[in-house]
Amino acid sequence: MSLIHISIGSRSYGLKFSLGAALLMLGLAAGAVSQTPTPTPDPMPVQPNLALPSSPMPSNERIGVNSADTLSLTLESAIEMALKNNNDIDSSRNDSQITDLRLDGARGVYDPLITSDNYYERASTPTASAIGGAVNGAVTQTRMFNSAGVSGFTPAAGGSYSVLFNSSRTTTSNTNSFLNPQFPSSLTFNYTQPLLRDRRFDGNRRSIEIAKRNRSISDAQLRVKAMDVIAGVEAAYWDLTFALRNLQVQTDTLKQAKDQLESNKRLVEKGVLAPIEIVAANAQISTFEQTVFLAQESVTRAENTLKTLLLPDRSSPEWARPLTPVTPVSLRSPVMSLDAAVQTAMKNRPEVEQWATTEEINKIDERYYRDQKKPQIDLYGIYTTSGLSGTETPAAFNPTTGLSRVPANLVGGYFNSLGNLLQQDYPTFRVGVSISLPWGNRTAKANLGQTLVEAERIRNLRTQAEQRIEAEVRNALQALRTAEARLASATAARTASEELYASEQRQFRGGTTTFYLVLQRQTDLLVSRSRELQAQTDLNKAISEFQRAIGNTLAVNNVTVSK
Repeated sequence: MSLIHISIGSRSYGLKFSLGAALLMLGLAAGAVSQTPTPTPDPMPVQPNLALPSSPMPSNERIGVNSADTLSLTLESAIEMALKNNNDIDSSRNDSQITDLRLDGARGVYDPLITSDNYYERASTPTASAIGGAVNGAVTQTRMFNSAGVSGFTPAAGGSYSVLFNSSRTTTSNTNSFLNPQFPSSLTFNYTQPLLRDRRFDGNRRSIEIAKRNRSISDAQLRVKAMDVIAGVEAAYWDLTFALRNLQVQTDTLKQAKDQLESNKRLVEKGVLAPIEIVAANAQISTFEQTVFLAQESVTRAENTLKTLLLPDRSSPEWARPLTPVTPVSLRSPVMSLDAAVQTAMKNRPEVEQWATTEEINKIDERYYRDQKKPQIDLYGIYTTSGLSGTETPAAFNPTTGLSRVPANLVGGYFNSLGNLLQQDYPTFRVGVSISLPWGNRTAKANLGQTLVEAERIRNLRTQAEQRIEAEVRNALQALRTAEARLASATAARTASEELYASEQRQFRGGTTTFYLVLQRQTDLLVSRSRELQAQTDLNKAISEFQRAIGNTLAVNNVTVSK
């Protein structure tokens, strides 16, 4: 290692050189004096061709539908189709019809019961007594019997009644008979009136009152099902609206990317832009094409979901038609306080009505079983009027006087017997009191105890249901406010993204920014547009859920469930 001093002006510098470095410097100095050939420069690299053929726009054809046969669909029409064709609604309608028929059947207990009995009878009775009038040791009797009656229950006071008319034509071989043939007839009235048990409330009236309440429950269940169907249709409708609008946004963004590619090609040809920016533009186009394909798939899924709710089966003509929602999205939400919303829900929700009706049924049972603990004391009355007529036999005449021993009003045919019956010359009546009391009456007491326990259980379940409904109202109201705030923020973000993208494009054309930042702004704009559409969809779905939570779904959609 050597030290060399170099003086510059008034300053002196010391440099350390190794021996090899010194020799190398000397060699360079010598070479600078000698003549050496100039080396051949390397050829300039050839610029790669970065231009790619432009790909066409993605096809708008989707699986299972004819794009040329579009069906424009309003939300009102969608709801009408769903209520008309939904299988669950049909099932609920059937349940409602069944409860109506059960009510008619319960009321039918008061329909009069008409009875009739007609027969022919021949009876031979062995007789060993001379006064029995036997012929060859037997008495043979033939009878043509007819009866007709009406019986039933009275709607008030738990009474029961019956009216029975009997008539017959009887012939006999009894030699002692004064009339042969003879026509006996009778008309009997019977009425029973409970005095304690079943007077105020009996089993028949209990069945009718329960059937009425069950019909109310069935109607409430039908309204619940209708509300659920409408809410489901609205959600599916707005999902399809979002999917189609999002597809349009993705498609428009792809078109902008293709336009940007053409602009980049022109700038590359002028030498203003590096050729690599064409690759960047093509990469962005490929990314946007993927989002378009995904958006198309989302449209198909959303459309099939809505069709499943609207159409009865896959043979419907609309199954192969693409649906286009035309009802505009709502950007304003209903304004209601929490207290008002909860009160409205408790008034309109069919579930609350169901539990109230269930409590009424329980009170009906309680009333009935309390009545069953009373003694069974019934007042009854029976009145019978009889008639008789016939043809006199030789035995009817007194052998001494030759006069008939049969009263003149009993001699005649069938109509003469009816005349005697109507004149009420031979009445029979009975009035009495029937008392029945089971010892201990444990069955009635146990039934009443079960009813009281059931009442407590129903109150607990209703309290839980009301608590759940209020929680749903709170959640729906919170979701409504959140969706409204999200939409405002998403709209502001989309507006800012549009301004940033436009500004970045101007800077790019002026040469003060990079294409990478343009692509970034374009992607941000796409995301903000999609988020705004999603926020609009979420707001409309939140409005639908809020209306369902407070029980206004049917009213706001002009749907009436008729009984």
